[in-house]
Amino acid sequence: MAEVHALDNYYLAITLLITIGYQLFFFSIAFALKFDKLTDFAGGTNFVVLAVITLSFSGHHHARQIVDSLFLMIWGLRLSGFLLFRILKTGKDDRFDDKRDKFFPFLGFWVFQMIWVWTVSLPVTVLNSPNVTKYNQPSFGTGRDIAGVVLYAIGLFMETVADIQKYRFKSTHSDKGVICDVGFFYWSRHPNYFAEIIIQFSIYMMAVSPAANGYVHGQAYKALYATILGPFFLTILLMFVSGLPLQERPGAKKRYESGTNWKGYERYLRRTSILIPFPPQLYERMPVFLKRTVFLELPIYVFDPAKHSDNSATAQREAEEGIESTPKDDVRQSEDQLVHEHHNT
Repeated sequence: MAEVHALDNYYLAITLLITIGYQLFFFSIAFALKFDKLTDFAGGTNFVVLAVITLSFSGHHHARQIVDSLFLMIWGLRLSGFLLFRILKTGKDDRFDDKRDKFFPFLGFWVFQMIWVWTVSLPVTVLNSPNVTKYNQPSFGTGRDIAGVVLYAIGLFMETVADIQKYRFKSTHSDKGVICDVGFFYWSRHPNYFAEIIIQFSIYMMAVSPAANGYVHGQAYKALYATILGPFFLTILLMFVSGLPLQERPGAKKRYESGTNWKGYERYLRRTSILIPFPPQLYERMPVFLKRTVFLELPIYVFDPAKHSDNSATAQREAEEGIESTPKDDVRQSEDQLVHEHHNT
């Protein structure tokens, strides 16, 4: 099959246009019908569309292209399938409560989703492009290929299992004070984020093999290495934009001010790594310096009641409940410890 040259020889323009069109199509449906159920589905399946099109256009189906493209498709399908299943169960997406009826704020989310899909797809897009496939390719099985396959398998397994564990936990525990510390969440507060990061870096590792092994030269060599922007963008997104910043401090603040098992949750924060899975018994004793550096528990995620809580809201809640401080929390902490000990047996 002859390769297809579309707008540019790295497939950057054609994939951008396809992504814009794909997202605007689903945006028009979501906005017109006030329908939340297609939002994440549109994001995940967009990865599949780009991988299929660029692989089809390339005309050169080397093993590495096929494997890397399939890895992106499998991840995109799993992600979109799970998120679609979850939204069908919950009924609506709370993220859009203040945007659903406002054209430009709602569109802003979809524009950001366009950037996310196009950028994270870059390793596969460039690997399949004519400027890369015109060179001879190393046989599949280089050190980077093997490492990429192993990391991908670990990441996909961890992300899939973690999503299921959290969904099942929430489905079977109606008490908001209960802490999800089962399975992978015993080792990390956000194992699904950690898994997603290593998945994207594993895809990049395989994509860059032709350049790293000296087969691809010139601008194509630079282009392959430059696609590290994809996994870095995802990492920055999860760590500084839409992932940890929206869950860590705000989640702790909400628990503290509402008195929802704050002491139990405080202990969970103290002994559980924020991202990188690690034994809680060791993490709890680890110096703060190592937690902030090696384990990436940055100050922006840390909740300090003295600095970040609304004292008036806390006082009002305590007055309404007729308590002086936190005896209720102590009881809940004891209950949480019993649940935690039960998990460990």
